[in-house]
Amino acid sequence: MKTFFLITVSLILIGLLGFVLYNFYNDFFDIENMFVKIGSALILFFTTIIILRYMFLLFFSILKLIFKSQRNISLKQISTNKKVTIIVPAYNEEVVIETSIKSLLEQTYPNLEILIIDDGSKDQTFIRAKQYEFDSGDRSLRVLSKENGGKAKAINYGILNSKGSLIMVVDADSKLDKNAVILMSRYFEDEEIAAVAGSVYVSNQHNIWTKLQALEYIEGLNMVRNGQAFLKLVNIIPGPIGMFRKQALYDVGLYDSDTFAEDCDVTLKLISKGYKIDFEPEAVAYTEAPDNLLDLIKQRYRWTRGILQAIKKHKALLWHFKINPAASFTMWYMLFESVFWPFMDLWTNMFIVYVSIVSGFSVLIFYWWSMFTILDITGALYCVLVTGERISLIFYAIYYRLFFIEIINIAKILSTFEEWFGIEMSWGKLERKGQL
Repeated sequence: MKTFFLITVSLILIGLLGFVLYNFYNDFFDIENMFVKIGSALILFFTTIIILRYMFLLFFSILKLIFKSQRNISLKQISTNKKVTIIVPAYNEEVVIETSIKSLLEQTYPNLEILIIDDGSKDQTFIRAKQYEFDSGDRSLRVLSKENGGKAKAINYGILNSKGSLIMVVDADSKLDKNAVILMSRYFEDEEIAAVAGSVYVSNQHNIWTKLQALEYIEGLNMVRNGQAFLKLVNIIPGPIGMFRKQALYDVGLYDSDTFAEDCDVTLKLISKGYKIDFEPEAVAYTEAPDNLLDLIKQRYRWTRGILQAIKKHKALLWHFKINPAASFTMWYMLFESVFWPFMDLWTNMFIVYVSIVSGFSVLIFYWWSMFTILDITGALYCVLVTGERISLIFYAIYYRLFFIEIINIAKILSTFEEWFGIEMSWGKLERKGQL
């Protein structure tokens, strides 16, 4: 019923979009000003690309839903024979570490080991985690400490000290839904699966910035992963929630510390070896998102530079069409989303606004905004219905297109230029406020 409803809603909204495009197409031939005509042609071209992108993601997301519903089994039927080790790398996470550990101890999966790896924190992270270990009396929980060396080395330290055949990596500023582990573990009955990504939701939805990110997470990230998962080609295992086959991690040399996006890097390493990467939308991690504009821009700047570093590191895969078509496709898709798309989106929008103002043909802005907003609302409605997130997030789709996407694009473009010219940067950890 849910799938049928989603398909119906999507068709109605796409039909509405088609109506707007049809009227715009008719007006296009009445335009005499060549400058305006170029702007109008750009709208048609850019909108076509966006429609194809949405249709691609919706199509594969719906297929994923259909096939998943056909092989659904109850939680009681899922095998718990494989031991799962949850690794939580933590650096200066004193305000959130106890909440994170609590959610891990509440997991319904019984065959579990939990390793908290304190990466040389300068605050009370280790002391608080160690106290929690003592107070809980739970023998599955161990708190270890090492000299500061970065997230990748902390994860590797955890892997080397783990007992499980499956490794789950969870950020210390995240908490898991109680069924996250058991839902993800079932995918590893398939020996070709090397890793499974989970869904990431924003926990601190208290202002416009965090609510826009909440919409972005379910529409721009989780919906994309759902579409990629039908092809078993999820291109980034998110830091807050990812499960791996330990042997597959050893096959690719564990995590590397030479990029700012170790999660993206290790995913590409697995794909390059021919492994499959899946996605479990109902395995949820809640994370604390930046709640102000400056921290948001800093975060996206770092994310983009890390992804570009990973793409540069694995650039040879771009041309492996015959050897490894899956890896090549993944790399080109990431390059398009990280570099070409932000430039194209921002430049087209600025040009359309400029043409509209100079020519007095203000209807261009109306067509531009209405077409893209309809698409964004379609995506938001689909994702809210699938995920069960707050229905009020659909309202924020209007602001999402109006200014949020452009802010993110500017951050991506800035980071692209700085990465291109090799400008040095540090990770710059965001301040935690304990809003899990």
